[in-house]
Amino acid sequence: MKEQKNRDETGKRKKPILFLLPFAFCILTMLGGCVNYDVGVNFDSQTHGEIVQHIKLGERLTSFSSETVREWLDSIDRRVRSLQGRTKRLSDSEVAVRISFNNGDELEEKFNQFFNPVEDQNNNDRVANSLETDLPKFGCHIKVDQNNFVLFLRNRLTLELDLRSLSLLSSSGNVLVSPGQLLGLEFSLRTPWGAKSIEAAANGITPSIEAGNQLTWKLKPGEINYLEAIFWLPSPVGIGTVIIALLVLAGSYLKYKLLPAIGIGKRQPASELKV
Repeated sequence: MKEQKNRDETGKRKKPILFLLPFAFCILTMLGGCVNYDVGVNFDSQTHGEIVQHIKLGERLTSFSSETVREWLDSIDRRVRSLQGRTKRLSDSEVAVRISFNNGDELEEKFNQFFNPVEDQNNNDRVANSLETDLPKFGCHIKVDQNNFVLFLRNRLTLELDLRSLSLLSSSGNVLVSPGQLLGLEFSLRTPWGAKSIEAAANGITPSIEAGNQLTWKLKPGEINYLEAIFWLPSPVGIGTVIIALLVLAGSYLKYKLLPAIGIGKRQPASELKV
C-alpha cells in the first residue's frame, strides 16, 4: 500500500514534466530549430477573448522520438479539453490551440492552469513514468489588473516566464549551448485598440514586432522573461448605462421643457374647457 502511494506521488510529480519533453530533447540532442511555439492572448472585447497557440515540431525531432512527440501532443489535447478549449491537428507534428475566456480573471486561471498543471495522480502515463525527475521545469505566471473608468477599462497585463532551465550548462555553470538556436518561442497580445509595452523591469523585454493592434515578443530561452503591457477596452456595461441615462434625460426634457414650450402636451385650464 505504501509502495503504491509512493509510485502515485512520484507519477504526480513527473506528469507536469511531460509538457517540456520536446524542449528537453532539443537541448539534449542539439537538434537545431526543432520547436516553434507561439502563444497569444487575443482580446475581442471586455467579455470575450481567446488564448491561442501554434506549435510546430521539426522533422528531425519527430523522426528522432515520434512516439514521445505523439504522447506530448496528446497531453496538450487533454489539457486543452479540460479547460473547455479545442485543438486542431494540422499535421503529425503541428497543432493549433484555442481556449476561450470571458474576463481577465478567467484568462489568469486558464493560462496559469495550462502552463502549471496538476495532473490526476490516478492517470497512469507510460511516458511520464519512464522519465527522470530532473528534466527541465519552468515557471510561468500571467496576471491581469483592471481599472474601471465607467466607459472604458484600463488593463495591465504582466507575464513572467522563467526559462533558465532550458539552458544546457557545464559543471561550472557556463552555458554550453544557446537554447535560442534550438527553440523559437513567441508571445503576442492583440486588442481592439492596440497596446503599449512597458519595459520598466530590469529583465523586461521589448516587443520585436508592433503591427496594427498586436504586439509580439520574442522570448529568450535560458533566461527570465518579463513583459508588461497596458491596453484599453470599451466597457459595454458602462456605455449601456450612459446611453440609458441620456435617453431618460432626453425624455424628461422633451416632456417637461420642450413640448410644453411649443404648446404640445400643455393642459388647458378647466375654465377654458366650458362652453
